[in-house]
Amino acid sequence: MRFLIRLLTPILFIALSCQSQKEVKKEKPGVTDKRPNIVFIIADDVSWNDIGAYGHPNIKTPNLNLLAREGMLFTEAYLTTSSCSPSRTSIISGLYPHNTDAEQLSWPLPENKRTFVQQLKDAGYWTGLAGKYHMGDAVRDDFDALLEMQWLDAPIGLDRRLKGDGSGCDEWISLLKGRPKDKPFFAWLASFDAHRPFYDDNSCPKVHSLSDVTLPPYVPATKLVKKDYSLYYDEISRMDDYIGKVVNELEAQGVSDNTLILFVADNGRAFPRDKTTLYDGGIKTPWIVKWPARIKAGSVNNNLISSIDIAPTFMKVAGIEPLNEFEGFDFSEMLTNSSKEIRDQIYAEDHFHDYEDYTRAVRTKTFKYVRNFYADLPDTPSADVNRGRSWQSMLEEYKKGTLTEAQLKCFKKPRDIEELFDIKTDPFELNNLASNPNNVLDLKEMRSRLKTTRTATKDFLPKERTPDDFSRETGLPTKYRIRPRPSKAMYLKAQDEGVILFNPDFVETSVK
Repeated sequence: MRFLIRLLTPILFIALSCQSQKEVKKEKPGVTDKRPNIVFIIADDVSWNDIGAYGHPNIKTPNLNLLAREGMLFTEAYLTTSSCSPSRTSIISGLYPHNTDAEQLSWPLPENKRTFVQQLKDAGYWTGLAGKYHMGDAVRDDFDALLEMQWLDAPIGLDRRLKGDGSGCDEWISLLKGRPKDKPFFAWLASFDAHRPFYDDNSCPKVHSLSDVTLPPYVPATKLVKKDYSLYYDEISRMDDYIGKVVNELEAQGVSDNTLILFVADNGRAFPRDKTTLYDGGIKTPWIVKWPARIKAGSVNNNLISSIDIAPTFMKVAGIEPLNEFEGFDFSEMLTNSSKEIRDQIYAEDHFHDYEDYTRAVRTKTFKYVRNFYADLPDTPSADVNRGRSWQSMLEEYKKGTLTEAQLKCFKKPRDIEELFDIKTDPFELNNLASNPNNVLDLKEMRSRLKTTRTATKDFLPKERTPDDFSRETGLPTKYRIRPRPSKAMYLKAQDEGVILFNPDFVETSVK
């Protein structure tokens, strides 16, 4: 089988209340609505510790630093996955990726999955998105305005360039200026920074040098790696500049005090052993909330929180009862009470992203447990990372035999089936304690946590593996890469029919 590509009555907002609100009617024109505005800013491929507010000594993020000083900074915030579109569809639907039916990269969220954005819209909020979208056609109507970033190159191309300055943030202010002024609003502002590729030209202001770079121990300190990181830092700074413009625009419109701003990333930096992994470099996220009307400036929250908690919280602060199917928790009380805890663990999952994988993790404040179900496969970074400077430099060092044990993790085959890390003493997760006799009880507890969560959320192992879209050696496409990518339903139908989907027009690309 060939798969072809062409294929209100006004209501008062009751802040941080446990009281259920049965119905929210749309407001009458000209009547002031006291419910808060919500601005959700999501960065692309940015790790939590690559923000100045989290202690990075050299990276230039003055606006995010100010946002943290004027709001609340969360130090233990995590994502449900470390992959772009599955992370976003998980956030908007309030479901773990395996329950979205969009758990693989570029699978669209199905029509039957409800979103918090649609609930806000139905309750009288104006909803808008500007920047990166990446959630499928079924979600588009949830937004009154959708200013999606546009490509200069064909959508099936590799390492494409965007129209505008390449940030994906060009329309953020236009969205805020164009909103109706007689109703509360929700704005989803999605940056393309700091997604690869990183261009060494004048498209992004160069504000960092090699001397500004600080590297984790699992990548070698070569000149190419440092160059890659410095360009990545530059894109974060460009995004930071747009965040400053957003804050200024809200102040100019006189709505800053009653506007909740939440800044997160969809997954960690696009470097080896970060993005697409369940180590903290992949799933730990910056998480900063500013809401002058409710949050004390300079607050710090050290309790666990997950991106699956965003949907119920946004609905709750808007005075709407969260949907029953949501799998996260309302964290609104944490915004005024930093000692409030809503969870004692987070759960994260890794599925197909360019390459096949199936990994699960449970993390507490003390331990991380990782279960590699496809341990026979190496921990290959995403294809755009494979084509980048850092990975190519690591390949050279690998051939020379100069990589350390920590730097060889991505090449290890087979991987350890189980991994256990003491996060407090080993923050980079380098020392696997799964076979350490001193940690038998810890391993047993974390295994139990994983099993319990998998059972409670109906997590499952796929019947079949998905063929890799790219070569693990070169990062170039294989015949199995189809764009636009078929949905999960289409893949399952093909499996039932004994068919493997592929691109009939595929032409092999040679290495330059």
